[in-house]
Amino acid sequence: MFTLFVILVFGWLFFKSVGLAFHLTWGLAKIVATLLFVVALPLLVVFAVLGALLPLLVPVALVAAYGILKNYA
Repeated sequence: MFTLFVILVFGWLFFKSVGLAFHLTWGLAKIVATLLFVVALPLLVVFAVLGALLPLLVPVALVAAYGILKNYA
């Protein structure tokens, strides 16, 4: 009878520990998702704007280079 009691207690503890592991993992996932949202989203916006404006700067750089080379040639 004692063996059956010990098996039931260990089984109950096992399932409780699995539930705790899922709970901790879910909490950690929420923390990581929050950090990614706070850090990565503004960086995504900044790099998207820079990526969109970079092709517009190429003609400006070419005109500036042409002006510099024209003055020295």
